Amino acid sequence: MGPPVGLAPVANGRSPGSALVLPEPDGLTGRWPAPRAPAARYDEPAGGAVRVAYLMSRFPKLTETFVLFEMLAVEAQGVAVDVYPLLRGRDTGVHTEGASVWTKLVERFRTPRAGGVMHGEAAPLVARARYQPALSLPILKSQLFYLWHRPRAYLGALGTLLRATWGSRRFFLGGLALFPKTVHNARRMAADGVSHVHAHFASHPAAAAFVIHRLTGISFSFTAHGSDLHVDRHMLREKVAAAAFVATVSRFNKRVIDTACGAGALGADGRDKVVVVRSGVDTGVFRPEASIEPTADGVLTVLCVGTLYEVKGHRYLIEACRLLAERGVDVRCQLVGEGAYEARLRAQIAEAGLGDRVLLLGRRTRDEIAALLRAADVLVVPSVPTTDGRREGIPVVLIEAMASGAAVVASDLSGIPELVIDGETGLLAAPRDAAGLAGALGRLAADHALRRRLAAAGRAKVLAEFDIDHNAATLAGYFRHGAAA
Repeated sequence: MGPPVGLAPVANGRSPGSALVLPEPDGLTGRWPAPRAPAARYDEPAGGAVRVAYLMSRFPKLTETFVLFEMLAVEAQGVAVDVYPLLRGRDTGVHTEGASVWTKLVERFRTPRAGGVMHGEAAPLVARARYQPALSLPILKSQLFYLWHRPRAYLGALGTLLRATWGSRRFFLGGLALFPKTVHNARRMAADGVSHVHAHFASHPAAAAFVIHRLTGISFSFTAHGSDLHVDRHMLREKVAAAAFVATVSRFNKRVIDTACGAGALGADGRDKVVVVRSGVDTGVFRPEASIEPTADGVLTVLCVGTLYEVKGHRYLIEACRLLAERGVDVRCQLVGEGAYEARLRAQIAEAGLGDRVLLLGRRTRDEIAALLRAADVLVVPSVPTTDGRREGIPVVLIEAMASGAAVVASDLSGIPELVIDGETGLLAAPRDAAGLAGALGRLAADHALRRRLAAAGRAKVLAEFDIDHNAATLAGYFRHGAAA
């Protein structure tokens, strides 16, 4: 599927044979590349602005800033956005990333802890979000409404959902539990004049968007990121075949979808409906200091931001720090985030004698992370594929770090090499290779000029392909095109 008329493709990677122009700071006091001007809005179709309903698993969620800020950026493009979370985000202290169905169920009955952190920008969207309980009298009335007025659509959507997810306990039970409120949301969207539905993640949100489409005829799309695509692909073909378009954050993911879905990834006109739309960041918020100063004390400041669980690979970074300390490299590492692996990581740090070198900082807000990135020499993302198939897409914190002027070291995994070009915009190491991470960090500790060059190239790469305003304009164009079709 090509871009709508008048909409140039944005953020789909470099064209064959093209070169990435890398503005270099002028010595140690040179200026960094500045963000491009915001993209122009496209003319609204006859009848007024497109109204897009966003579906996501939980909202608000501190670790999914890319969903929050994409919605705000799409609104800035003149698209009306409604928010329909499947579940209300609750800070209970139970970490659901990678958890079992039982753990997630228990979490829903836990009392939220005091002092929960939420991005301030989320508050207006939370205030108008269309939260629904699992079951209520209005939800029951909506079942009866569709059974009376559109029984074939209702039973057909339910039948496809159950048939296509059979064999996946998570998708089958989750889809069944969410079906009643999804039907009610379909009725509300139709009444509110929603013209398109967009789901974040190829899992339950995309299934809900599929059901809404079958009941109402409203077009839908979804964005596939990482583990939502790689762990379990039950119902993926049905979702892709019915979608107006499918966005994904990397060419790697696009190849996965194309291979899994075959002809289902093509529209009725035979054009490819799977498009690469990069996750974008605000290159004004995530920006480097005005000048680059050499590290005065010789300490290499390393930062790692991510939920503390297996797929993030923290244990290999901690081991890399131990190896560096053995070699006499003065490294200080800060880990930002919470998660189920916190206790075992603390034990590993203590056992390695790194208590004064590796610090766990817990949760941090977006502004706090932006400040930490500007102060860091290197951002490390040591992601690994897990035994159950989880893997990262392109971690947003990598984009934020490169926009902020930090050199980056990351795993050679999934779509990461599309952002971190080894030796050009950052350094790559094999997943689970602590020695490789230590080697890359050792190079950066010894070569300030290399850090400066990689940082400048990384900033240029983000400005060219990962700016949130330009990528939101691309997405808004696809929304208008899908709604019109």
